[in-house]
Amino acid sequence: MEVLKVGHSSSPNKVAGAIAGVLSKTDEVEIQAIGAGAVNQAVKAIAIARRFVETRGKKLFVVPGFVEVAVGEEKRTGIKFRVFAEVTEEETEA
Repeated sequence: MEVLKVGHSSSPNKVAGAIAGVLSKTDEVEIQAIGAGAVNQAVKAIAIARRFVETRGKKLFVVPGFVEVAVGEEKRTGIKFRVFAEVTEEETEA
């Protein structure tokens, strides 16, 4: 599974494009963010990506959780979002 790391200065539109790009190849991507600003940008990106993915007949589902990431010598706790894309019923009937 591909992992995208988001920072407080990440552009939500660019991250959303990356999420949509990964979900066009596979049905799952993980987004990791450390800190309130990074989590804010990640959530905005997921909301924007939802619009991109819906035009392809897919629905997004998000499962949040915690992740420990090594930053230099120390471990930091962050938030991870496992994002899944599933084909909607309308697409399967077409």
